[in-house]
Amino acid sequence: MNDVPIGSLLGLLALLLVFSAFFSGTETALMSINRYRLRHRARGGHRGAQLAEKLLERPERLIGLILLGNNAVNIFASALVTIIALRIGGQGAVAAGAFILTLVILIFAEVAPKTMAARHPERLALPAAFIYYPLLKITYPLVWLVNLFAGLVLWVLGGTRESVGNALSQEELRTVVIEAGAMLPARSRRMMMSVLDLQNVTVDDIMVPRPEVIAIDLDDDWGDIQEMIEQSQHTRLPVINSELDDIVGMLHLRDVLPDLADGELDRDRLVKRVREVYFVPESTPLATQLMNFQRTKRRSALVVDEYGDIQGLVTVDDILEEIVGEFTTDPASAFRDVQPETGGSFVVNGGANIRSLNRLMNWHLPTDGPKTLNGLILEHLEEIPEPGDQVDLHGHMIEILQIADNGVKAARMWSPPEASKPA
Repeated sequence: MNDVPIGSLLGLLALLLVFSAFFSGTETALMSINRYRLRHRARGGHRGAQLAEKLLERPERLIGLILLGNNAVNIFASALVTIIALRIGGQGAVAAGAFILTLVILIFAEVAPKTMAARHPERLALPAAFIYYPLLKITYPLVWLVNLFAGLVLWVLGGTRESVGNALSQEELRTVVIEAGAMLPARSRRMMMSVLDLQNVTVDDIMVPRPEVIAIDLDDDWGDIQEMIEQSQHTRLPVINSELDDIVGMLHLRDVLPDLADGELDRDRLVKRVREVYFVPESTPLATQLMNFQRTKRRSALVVDEYGDIQGLVTVDDILEEIVGEFTTDPASAFRDVQPETGGSFVVNGGANIRSLNRLMNWHLPTDGPKTLNGLILEHLEEIPEPGDQVDLHGHMIEILQIADNGVKAARMWSPPEASKPA
């Protein structure tokens, strides 16, 4: 080395520092790259992404290769600085050379490239994959040996070589959707959040309550029954004898329309057209019930409690509205229990479902307790109010308008200041 010019040694040292920066930066880039975006680009045919994905399937091998190369380069650079220092200033210059090399490596071969890689991982990781993939093939025996000894050390220290998968938990996936920000339209983001919430919402949260279930009562006058069928806004109606617990079946109106058109529909023929009732437990998560509807080819079901008593009715449309929202933008027609007034107030039916109110009006009433506005008011007051009473319920000013059957029949509500208008 004494015959090699100082300029050549300095040039070699600079090259080694470039290699060190390459190893440091690409290590950070490959380890911090978004695995899902990488997988998407790999499936799209991007060769660099495909190689990077293969390298990251066994990260211990990739890390072994990078650290082997980085440490070899840094050690060689340290030895080279020692030679240069001895030739320039003798023994006294060795310590100064080591100090300067440390600063240079720290700034130019560690902090700067790693910071750049953390900010733009794909810009470095994908081109680097073209170098690391064949290099790993060439140096595989040495890398395998290094990983073997590293594994033995981990075993002695009680470590584990099990890798943690890239699967996200439900809460982590919620965070990803929230953090997506401008990359997802607000409506799409709300729909994705609603899909994630399906497992946390049960059938009784969205069902049509028992008192509001519209049914054909066979004990009614036949003219009334015929008029109900002709004017019904629903395609499926329960058929009962006097009360909902005495259920006969579920009638699909299209099954009786031909008879109705021909004037041949009577009580006996209607009963023959009735289909078997589908019952579901009130505690069934919506995600499960949606799959059950799909599996059984059903679109509606009666909801029963733990004693088998009918509590309400749920349909596929009710579940879909939990995901996409109401199927109309007019509050008065979308939700018949809400009537807007001049001045920004709303007259709300006491039996209105709280989740439907929140979804339609962009309110934030609590949903972990009572299911209806009446139940929420009674729970808050712990007594039956009188007409004219006012209450501040979670930021909503509420005036009681009508009391019936020991409950709130109607109330006037004002949106809180931070709530936006219905979408």
